[in-house]
Amino acid sequence: MTLPLWTPSPERIERANLSRFMRFVHKEAPDAQVQGYVDLYEYSLKDPERFWTLVWDFCGIRASGDREPALVEGERMPGARWFPNVRINFAQNLLRYRDERTALAFRGEAGHERELSYAELHDQVSCLAQALKALGVGKGDRVAGFMPNIPEAVVAMLATTSLGAIWSSCSPDFGINGVVDRFGQIAPKVLFTAASYAYGGKRFDCLAKCREVADRIPTIRTRIVVPLAGGDGTLPGAVEWNSFLESGGDGLSTFDRFPFNDPLYILYSSGTTGVPKCIVHGAGGTLLQHLKEHQLHADVRPGDRVFYFTTCGWMMWNWLVTALASEATLVLYDGSPLHPDARVLFDLADRAGVTLFGTSAKYIDAVRKSGLRPRETHDLRSVRTITSTGSPLALESFDFVYADIKTDVHLASISGGTDIASCFVGGNPNAPVWSGEIQAAGLGMSVEIFDDAGRPLADEAGELVCTASFPSMPVGFWNDPDGSKYRAAYFERFPGVWHHGDWARRTEHGGFIIFGRSDATLKPGGVRIGTAEIYRQVEQLPEVLESLAVGQQWNNDERIVLFVRLAPGAVLDDAMRKRIAERIRTNASPRHVPARIIAVADIPRTKSGKIVELAVRNVIHGRAVTNREALANPEALDAFRDLAELRQ
Repeated sequence: MTLPLWTPSPERIERANLSRFMRFVHKEAPDAQVQGYVDLYEYSLKDPERFWTLVWDFCGIRASGDREPALVEGERMPGARWFPNVRINFAQNLLRYRDERTALAFRGEAGHERELSYAELHDQVSCLAQALKALGVGKGDRVAGFMPNIPEAVVAMLATTSLGAIWSSCSPDFGINGVVDRFGQIAPKVLFTAASYAYGGKRFDCLAKCREVADRIPTIRTRIVVPLAGGDGTLPGAVEWNSFLESGGDGLSTFDRFPFNDPLYILYSSGTTGVPKCIVHGAGGTLLQHLKEHQLHADVRPGDRVFYFTTCGWMMWNWLVTALASEATLVLYDGSPLHPDARVLFDLADRAGVTLFGTSAKYIDAVRKSGLRPRETHDLRSVRTITSTGSPLALESFDFVYADIKTDVHLASISGGTDIASCFVGGNPNAPVWSGEIQAAGLGMSVEIFDDAGRPLADEAGELVCTASFPSMPVGFWNDPDGSKYRAAYFERFPGVWHHGDWARRTEHGGFIIFGRSDATLKPGGVRIGTAEIYRQVEQLPEVLESLAVGQQWNNDERIVLFVRLAPGAVLDDAMRKRIAERIRTNASPRHVPARIIAVADIPRTKSGKIVELAVRNVIHGRAVTNREALANPEALDAFRDLAELRQ
């Protein structure tokens, strides 16, 4: 009999925010008859207006105006609008506290440490907002950040959004064309940058890139530079951060409120198959959804210390910063997660007292393969929750967390995306964790699995969809006045239903397994196979550090090609190929066995660490990869071109 990896204790369930919320629902809406998560989830779909209003009250959102109606044209997707008569200031909700508790705790790779209290954060945001206002920045204007994950990035975002302006950011490891492809579409007035950043034991200059970016985007009128310890150089015509901050005087005395659905952020699709899509997210929906996920799904409580390993170019940064609205301290880290070794983030967790430790599936796998056993080398007493996203978390990684990181921890594999700036499926702190499974659909998210004809599936793999509107749906795409690009991206496949593009299956425990992107699924003989099913088998072998599978058109069919990045000293000989094939055949199926297995020096990935099957598929078929700037290591693609093994 299979047992769960972890089951929360009765005491933990009793203290959980989710339990408090269910008691709150029972008091405020006794007709809901909520006895557990399944009841609460069904109620959230049956009466979404009442459910989201209860989340609002429970989380203490500050706003003005009439919350009725909560939803207009709720049957339409796209077209539904949430809380149309409400006015809100996103930044004000994150700055609701003004005391000496720590708001931001920063740790840099090179050893630099800084902290800001809630009072200091409020004052800096207020002064910076006044300085931006003096430049003419206001409602609807765009402000861009080409920034490392440092406190100034949070301050600049909050100052921008406090004015009703729109924040958009990229991490400084983006190439010039990658930045221009993004910011050039949205025409920002102001560009924030840092003088440099550190990664992997090296320091990289940002100013030369920033100079060219600003020269190529004529709408940028002001450049503001954050000097960092260890960096040098100047940017002609730019304003230094401290000087600009001081120009704000005593700061803004009050924050205006704006319509609930006014734009807050512009985030970007990965851009690996073309110019990135500019996805516009609304202020109120983002706040409401993040509060729900933080407090109910991740059990973030006042005084917690929330960490996510992320850059400012990944939506998890936007998700992280909203934790300020839950009275948490943000633990910010900038640098490599593996320099000087795999201990660095666990050192941070102990030193900073992290309670929520957020990272990627690839990082957990890298720690596992490094040989580190954090349970033996670190205390990790403060860590209650570990969240993982970015790609499917392998069975072995689930087992590794509980065997070698911490036994009593809520491991929440979560999945959503930049498209919604949040999650469709994620954690349930009151439920067991089963190996390889995401625990539940998110509250208020009407998640289904469809077959190709749009019919719901009970226990088969299919397309992950959402059949009802939710507050964090994008406002739309930038420069898409008739909404045609937005509709084509999500609603063309199944009219009136959000098609997310993940290949997934429900589990017997009410959870989900995600097998990868549905547009990257393999179809040998017409049978659809998720790439994650192959990766789970191959990457258990100690000789294989990482793998990537694509379908190659061959003899009027498709054959599977598997690329592997090997550990130092390992050799892909016939014996190794046979071991790989046999493992896949035995633990998956004969259909999963690759026709070709090829060793490569590196696997191409996006800036957020996701491997890019589609780009590799284009390369092996001789098609152009239109946006190499979107990749963290674009040079890796060259190894996949004109391979002799693929011509036979």
